[in-house]
Amino acid sequence: MNIAPHRRIYICFFLFAVSLGALLARMPDLQVALGVNKSELGMTLIGMAIGALTSLTFSSPLIAHLGARTTAFVTVLGTAASFALVPWVGEAPLVFCVLFGAGLLAGALEINLNVEIDRLEAQLGRGIMNRAHGFWSLGFFVTALIASAVRQAEISMQLHLAVTLAVVLVVGTVAMSGIRNAPARAVSHEAKAPLLALPTVGLLPLCMIGLAAFLVEGAGIDWSAIYMRDVFAVEPFIGGLGLTLFTFFMAMVRLFIDPVVDRFGARAVATALLLLSAIGLCAVWLAPHPYIALLGFALMGGGCSAVYPLAVSAAAQRTDRAAQVNVAALGQVTFIVFFLAPPLLGFVAEHAGIRTSYLVCLPLILYALFSVKALASRGAAGNPAAAVSPAQG
Repeated sequence: MNIAPHRRIYICFFLFAVSLGALLARMPDLQVALGVNKSELGMTLIGMAIGALTSLTFSSPLIAHLGARTTAFVTVLGTAASFALVPWVGEAPLVFCVLFGAGLLAGALEINLNVEIDRLEAQLGRGIMNRAHGFWSLGFFVTALIASAVRQAEISMQLHLAVTLAVVLVVGTVAMSGIRNAPARAVSHEAKAPLLALPTVGLLPLCMIGLAAFLVEGAGIDWSAIYMRDVFAVEPFIGGLGLTLFTFFMAMVRLFIDPVVDRFGARAVATALLLLSAIGLCAVWLAPHPYIALLGFALMGGGCSAVYPLAVSAAAQRTDRAAQVNVAALGQVTFIVFFLAPPLLGFVAEHAGIRTSYLVCLPLILYALFSVKALASRGAAGNPAAAVSPAQG
């Protein structure tokens, strides 16, 4: 099938989000099935965080050896299979182990897809990183919308995730069969890639920006359904709309914001989006009515949308190390927060209330606002890495 190389990567992002989103949309059901409280559920989900951190630290050389196509097959299909297995396990410690394996695959997937998108950007001569991540968000939106109806119809988790796996297997096999390694960007000097992908001092501001965005994303995706159930006691379909709106606005912003970034620069766009996230978090915290909370989740989704892709583009285009090493190092600090958000917010929710748990994100957003100077200004919009060259880091 004749599919453009960058669109094959878009599909990989989409399918990973569909499979992960199907599991996360069933968090209220998983909590009941395991018989755990919010804090214990969060500690179970931390298995994915540990797996992702391990993979992001060590897997760069293996990804370079296997190539984009093989890595995509293993990670996209492997994560979908792992998530489909979760409802059948039945015990929290075993779910932890399954999610640890899924995290290993997810970390490698993160490096592989982002590096390929950066290389394809160089070939195309235009930015597509936000759009690629937009397909991740679009996948979450589609699966959240479906999951709301599925939960309302009282379809079991086992059947829901099994059908999701079947769809990912069919569509993924077609899309990934034609993936080929894109030419790597040139680096400023030839050096052997390190075995450990650790952040450099120059990369730390980008890590803080991505960390804030991922914490907001984790808060919206992981806990929105439980928040709506516990705070407002709404029916499953309305409860699922929090996740649906969050992912819809995240997807729409990511899919269409690249021209805005080109015009105003990554720094200005990231600042505006971080402020929007803060407003959304406050709306969820103080919401007197379910619809105010739903508006807050929509603002959170739009606000955290393009912040991480902007940081990824800047990291991938640094010339001090190979792109996969910088992307892995950024992901090691930031992508992991997406999976650490459940235990962190679950602990706060259990001891201080689920409303209060959303305030945990605000201090990090404020810190990220002071770090946006690491992104390109309007004058450097054509070169996203301009503000984070090695000479400055």
